[in-house]
Amino acid sequence: MIDLKFLRENPDVVRDSQRTRGEDPSLVDQLLEADQRRREAISSADVARSDAKAYSKSMGAKMKDATDEERTALRTEGQARSAKVKELEAEQNAAVAAVNDLQMKLSNVVTGAPAGGEDDYIVLEHIGEPTEFDFEPKDHLELGESLGLIDMERGAKVSGARFYFLTGDGALLQLGLLQLAAQKARDHGFQLMIPPVLVRPEIMAGTGFLGAHADEIYRLEDDDMYLVGTSEVALAGYHKDEIIDLSDGPVRYAGWSSCFRREAGSYGKDTRGILRVHQFDKVEMFVY
Repeated sequence: MIDLKFLRENPDVVRDSQRTRGEDPSLVDQLLEADQRRREAISSADVARSDAKAYSKSMGAKMKDATDEERTALRTEGQARSAKVKELEAEQNAAVAAVNDLQMKLSNVVTGAPAGGEDDYIVLEHIGEPTEFDFEPKDHLELGESLGLIDMERGAKVSGARFYFLTGDGALLQLGLLQLAAQKARDHGFQLMIPPVLVRPEIMAGTGFLGAHADEIYRLEDDDMYLVGTSEVALAGYHKDEIIDLSDGPVRYAGWSSCFRREAGSYGKDTRGILRVHQFDKVEMFVY
């Protein structure tokens, strides 16, 4: 979630970041306006509370020598002030919620990176040369099925499209790759974690996945829980509501977990094989 102080001081940086990401730069101005309304609402509510409190104290002294008619008038005025406080507090809560909603829509700031994209990218370096074959090479699915490593047909039979079985050496290959990734991460100072794959709504929301990407997430409605699309979600929530001591340097975690994605909106993209699937395992590096 973007820091509001940074946003106020560097709106052009954030606008440029939004353009680089191919996202809406007008969100910056919407958030700045909402933040101004929030601050004004907080100030108005604070003044009203202070006035109501001061009036309540003075009313107590005035009630002693007041007539019945004056007491009624004093009580009426006190009730009106209390009602005004509630009204302004409701406006404050709405203004705070509006700011929070816009903050969640605004992506993290990127600087110095090209916009890129699937059809517009910059190659920074070539290492080696592509292998030249004297035959027509098989893609990963043909190769995997011919060697008995992948079974897409039975995956679809059991669970539907974009599911698969890894079989025999295919299963061992995945376990070996994950173990290799975990060992390399540990060698570079990452603590290995196997996190939960079900998280609460506030944890999922805290990583920004319940905004524009909500349709990518699997939700268990009866339990009000979400299946993670990356162990990043659980690792981001690991230190929720804590203050972390980073005086000795960053804290590094490597999360090994199954991941689940609905892949909504990706129809026709990389549909062959096990590229855009609904379930996969991954080792994710995460640094505080």
